[in-house]
Amino acid sequence: MTTSTDTVDIADVALAAEAIRPYVRRTPLLDARVDGRRVLLKLEQLQLSGSFKLRGALNTLLGGARPAHVVTASGGNHGLGVATAAALLGLPATVFVPTSVPAGKARRIEATGARLVRHGATYAEAAAAATEAARLAGHRYVPAYDDPAVIAGQGTVAAEIVADVPEVDAVAVAVGGGGLAAGTALAVGGRTTVAVEPQDCRCLADALAAGRPVDSPVRSVAASALGATRVGDLPFAILQRRPVESVLVSDAELLAARDLLWEEFRVAAEPGAAAPFAAWIAGRVPGRLPAVVICGANTDWFPDPA
Repeated sequence: MTTSTDTVDIADVALAAEAIRPYVRRTPLLDARVDGRRVLLKLEQLQLSGSFKLRGALNTLLGGARPAHVVTASGGNHGLGVATAAALLGLPATVFVPTSVPAGKARRIEATGARLVRHGATYAEAAAAATEAARLAGHRYVPAYDDPAVIAGQGTVAAEIVADVPEVDAVAVAVGGGGLAAGTALAVGGRTTVAVEPQDCRCLADALAAGRPVDSPVRSVAASALGATRVGDLPFAILQRRPVESVLVSDAELLAARDLLWEEFRVAAEPGAAAPFAAWIAGRVPGRLPAVVICGANTDWFPDPA
């Protein structure tokens, strides 16, 4: 895997935006106030497939030769994004997931027409099986985050934010393997990227402390979305060179933020997608006008009764 930032830049994000435009929703940006504080909520959970992952998958599949079959591995959202992208482009797809995949995400992947294969207890085990399956002639593997086309596609979320409200001065995103955070850092034009992780799913924070990607434990209610054990090499290289603040939140904080999104705005988000909002509530997101990306809504859940 490459670690050079020369393989992807802001121009690639602009090209990705043009390429995927016919297939994706331009999700709304809600100008909100909570306890008198102003925050912009990028409602990317309203994206086709229920998360931002569709953007990177489409950008990848629209580049290069058309494959005969699409293969990927995922804890859920990426697999659903790839399966949806393949369906939009008329391509067959196989998605490998760990046996711990949430039922709601597995059900939605299968509903696209993709073949779902449960393999291994962890994402890494599922990814190893998917990589082997993708060796067949005509098959193409779509990485979850450590890929220039994927990163450029994910960066289109932040590019929309900046285009809609240029005065935004920080963008907070959840971190799994780092693709969304890296794409955001490329797209925001020197503004601060706030990379938010659960305290017990902290592969980027651990990598920044070590100066290189390292293996990290995965123990969080948001593990199905943010449970990468190691940040990607390319995302890490990009994030090291740009204004990025690493922030951690507890499971209790992100669950409370998830429920507040529903109570205040009737926004249904999965736990991992609420992590940036949790960081903002706790006062850990800088800026006079920050934007928070609500990036997914693919877990079946019910807010606590009022």
